[in-house]
Amino acid sequence: MSQPCRKIDALFSHCSGAYNKVCMDVTAAEIKAFCIGSGAALVGIADLSLFQTEWPAIPGDLLIPYSRAVSVALRLDDAVMDSLDDLPTPAYAEHYRTVNAYLDRLTMRIVAWISDRGYQAKAVPASKIEDTENLLGAVSHKAIARMAGIGWQGKSLLIVSPEYGPRIRLATVLTDMPLSPDGPMEQRCGSCTECTDACPAAAIRNVLSKGRYERREEALYFSRCAERTRANSQLPGIGARICGVCVKVCPHGKSGPSDRK
Repeated sequence: MSQPCRKIDALFSHCSGAYNKVCMDVTAAEIKAFCIGSGAALVGIADLSLFQTEWPAIPGDLLIPYSRAVSVALRLDDAVMDSLDDLPTPAYAEHYRTVNAYLDRLTMRIVAWISDRGYQAKAVPASKIEDTENLLGAVSHKAIARMAGIGWQGKSLLIVSPEYGPRIRLATVLTDMPLSPDGPMEQRCGSCTECTDACPAAAIRNVLSKGRYERREEALYFSRCAERTRANSQLPGIGARICGVCVKVCPHGKSGPSDRK
């Protein structure tokens, strides 16, 4: 092979199997600006190296082509969340579905934006259960959002953002674009017991963690939460495994952005 051909091959070897695209240099700030301009309320970049060894994915080789994840969040409507009592309402169920659908459209736009710049990308649906027995998605949006600096993992296992508390929904785009990653936040729940006291299933253990919980059972009596949301899904006008009480009562989400430390 001639020297010029070797140079051309080297130029394209790190791109996603294409000889018709050149991988463009893209900064984290640029992709974040695109995400915000496309409707995301919050966006962060996670380093997937820990996920390759310490977190499960479905299928097991899902993360192999990717080194980064773009975590995006949409804010939930305060009026809908504030209307909840001990049970989800049809309005909340509809809002939940609408926000999930918007997230899926948003992540497809991000995939297209990344692909147009010569890199691989894959959207992970906002709310799709891959393992019905253990109620697991392809990857944990919450674990990725924590590593992307969207928020900390609260006692309820929800991601609690400084801006909107847990009143957010999450989705993820996996990519090999070499973006500068953000970092995780330490938990700021402190002595607060609002979600523990309000949980209608008595499922939250009120356990603090500076970083992340190794297992769901460290933070929750997960079977209680799972049974409660299963029962809720059978209620008229609901049709989804939702509750929303811990989302509503968290002080960090009330009355707009929070600066609690």
